[in-house]
Amino acid sequence: MGKVAVGAAVIGAAAVVGVAALVVRQRMKTSGRWARAMAIVKEFEEKCGTPEGKLKQVADALTVEMHAGLASEGGSKLKMLISYVDSLPTGNEKGVFYALDLGGTNFRVLRVELGGREEGIIHQEFAEASIPPALMCGNSDALFDYIAEKLASFIDEEEQRFHQPAGRQRELGFTFSFPVMQTSINSGTLIRWTKGFSIDDAVGQDIVAELTEALRRKGVEMRVAALVNDTIGTLAGGRYTNNDVAVAVILGTGTNAAYVERAQAIPKWHGPLPQSGEMVINMEWGNFRSSHLPLTEYDHALDVESLNPGEQIFEKLTSGMYLGEILRRVLLKMAVEASFFGDVVPPKLEIPFVLRTPDMSAIHNDSSSDLRVVGSKLKDILEISNTSLKTRRVIVELCNIVATRGARLAAAGVLGVLKKMGRDSLTEGGEKTVIAMDGGLYEHYTEYRECLESTLNELIGEEAAATIVVEHSNDGSGIGAALLAASNSLYLDQ
Repeated sequence: MGKVAVGAAVIGAAAVVGVAALVVRQRMKTSGRWARAMAIVKEFEEKCGTPEGKLKQVADALTVEMHAGLASEGGSKLKMLISYVDSLPTGNEKGVFYALDLGGTNFRVLRVELGGREEGIIHQEFAEASIPPALMCGNSDALFDYIAEKLASFIDEEEQRFHQPAGRQRELGFTFSFPVMQTSINSGTLIRWTKGFSIDDAVGQDIVAELTEALRRKGVEMRVAALVNDTIGTLAGGRYTNNDVAVAVILGTGTNAAYVERAQAIPKWHGPLPQSGEMVINMEWGNFRSSHLPLTEYDHALDVESLNPGEQIFEKLTSGMYLGEILRRVLLKMAVEASFFGDVVPPKLEIPFVLRTPDMSAIHNDSSSDLRVVGSKLKDILEISNTSLKTRRVIVELCNIVATRGARLAAAGVLGVLKKMGRDSLTEGGEKTVIAMDGGLYEHYTEYRECLESTLNELIGEEAAATIVVEHSNDGSGIGAALLAASNSLYLDQ
């Protein structure tokens, strides 16, 4: 073999070795990145842990805070607000009533025709509208004028048969799902905004007066008969059809709970005891916090950067507004520190709240063999293409970690309420306690709902679980507000 041939062979061999070395280095680099990504996932999973013992500590801490909140104003992170609802619907209510349901980024107006015990709900109809983002951070008049306009359009289009008799004003139940200090059944001042709203000039104002003024400006003849939040509306709607309903929980954009308390167990209530001996309490449990809550670096960062830092910690762990955002933050860290999606961090992944909880639910629920829904969601929302099946599986697992923690903590919250009511164990009479649940997160996120229900059974034990029933109270908040307008009507005796 000539020198040239030997030289060429040596160069060729060197090139092959060089390429092989590059491939090995690349594989080692990729392997190192993957190991780093998996380490981030593992640490996150450990920090999100919710073993049964921890959940029972969370439930006990919630019960303690409930007692403190009932004892005095400002005595607890839980507001434990007196709702002035001391008697829930009976099923005897009759007439046409309206409801306005402002619970988050959407609102609805409803009309409900009630036919008493014989006919129940004869007719119901609703219209829905979204609130433009600019109005969520604007001024009070702009928001309520927009709502009043939509209500006016709804009434303008209604049939003759729904018109009120002469001399009788239309009556409305106003579901307002933000912390309010109620001063009567149809008045209350806004304590603070949640769920991404920040309208400073409305804080401290009577929300019913604000709506009534807007209705007057828009020429709508209507009296606000009841101010409730969505949770109390859900409780009223549930009780209308089932007398065993004693607790309501909303799991949607935000989260809250309400329950029926013995009036004598409310030290801060200074008025005359209601005839029923009961009072519905609006807990505002989204603001619950405890050292037992499993918080991660992502939760701390989300809280610090939120519109309400230090507030609504329980809500930020459990509700639809935030679950997708927690997932995004974990994926961003993996992209930055472990090049999880390649050498370049996807720009869309850096946008807060770009990954919504309904998208996370769709990813989590993907049962296709190639996880094609995961792939299409990554492409459509984050502009991340060509992900491997291995990558998609990790993302599904992250959804599971975030949703499981949220659902198990929500179940611990329910246990805390049942403990306060003395209904967390088997009673002698074996009476049933029905929990009315509503909200888009509970209704549409199957894995979340199933995890919550199985966790509640795990926490209360098999025997007591037979007496605790969780029911989906579909649209309880809207219908419930109309029912409370009916039971607090000026025309009850007519």
